[in-house]
Amino acid sequence: MRRETLTGRQKAAILLISLGPELSARVFKQLGDEEIEELTLEIASVRKVGQEARDKVLEEFHQMLLAQEYLNQGGIDYAKDVLERALGTQKAIEILDRLTASLQVRPFDFVRKADPSQLLNFIQNEHPQTIALIISYLQPEQASVILSALPPDRQSDVARRVALMDRTSPDVIREVEKVLERKLSSIVTQDYTTAGGLESLVDILNRVDRGTEKKIMEALELDDPELAEEVKKRMFLFEDIVLLDNRSIQRVLREVDLSKDLPMALKVASEEVKAKVFKNMSKRAVDNLQENIDFLGPVRLRDVEEAQQKIVNIIRRLEEQGEVIIARGGGDEIVI
Repeated sequence: MRRETLTGRQKAAILLISLGPELSARVFKQLGDEEIEELTLEIASVRKVGQEARDKVLEEFHQMLLAQEYLNQGGIDYAKDVLERALGTQKAIEILDRLTASLQVRPFDFVRKADPSQLLNFIQNEHPQTIALIISYLQPEQASVILSALPPDRQSDVARRVALMDRTSPDVIREVEKVLERKLSSIVTQDYTTAGGLESLVDILNRVDRGTEKKIMEALELDDPELAEEVKKRMFLFEDIVLLDNRSIQRVLREVDLSKDLPMALKVASEEVKAKVFKNMSKRAVDNLQENIDFLGPVRLRDVEEAQQKIVNIIRRLEEQGEVIIARGGGDEIVI
């Protein structure tokens, strides 16, 4: 099948086949049920992928990733300049046209290059909803600095508004951009719509220091217990086990069901996660664990996620009790 006859869905199927089951499973976690169903049917219909088709799809995917990275770093003009130098003018235009047609450049692009401490001076006296809108479009590292620096009573208010934010009118975003643009004496023309939500808040909270996170979560638990519980579920992902020190891993393993939950949780885990766990077990225990993993055979993603969540809950509980250490941004002290 020639490249020009491939649909976007067919290319996605070839990409996932090329990535292999482990990485594909991690991609599926980021998709909706309908997208998963469509891609699964497409993958099932693929009988054979030629080397040439696979190489061209992977090359196109790599070029799109690079273009998106250039957009994030310096905007459309920067991305266009770099791509033209590397691939030529026509190819650069084609890639950017495809990319901006689906992803497009987010609003507040100019503030993502600003120093967060300076940006704080311009927005700290704005309405909490305005602050929430702005930091939702920032890089999580920038947003965490701003959120940490706000007065405690405003931190939880802004955090809650970030989590509950869904879609914002383009007109509202443009108006906020204009005001902020005037304050920063910058030039920008953007008109995008979607930011905020639980994942945005979790990304921010995962990068603030433990003290700030604790204050915000305690306030959220009082103001909106259901929201606080949803945030807690997402605060520490199973893949973040690599952030634990060896002593903490060993403490967690004493609480985990090694014959059932751990094999299921590691079934589609990355090699980095597996290596971290194996490193803190005896050779015999590792052999038994690997045997249990292999014995599972094909498993449902839902079962894997449930097992991983059980282990995450154990880690969160032990962290609250001060028995494990999670490496974080901000000013946390590491206790040896």
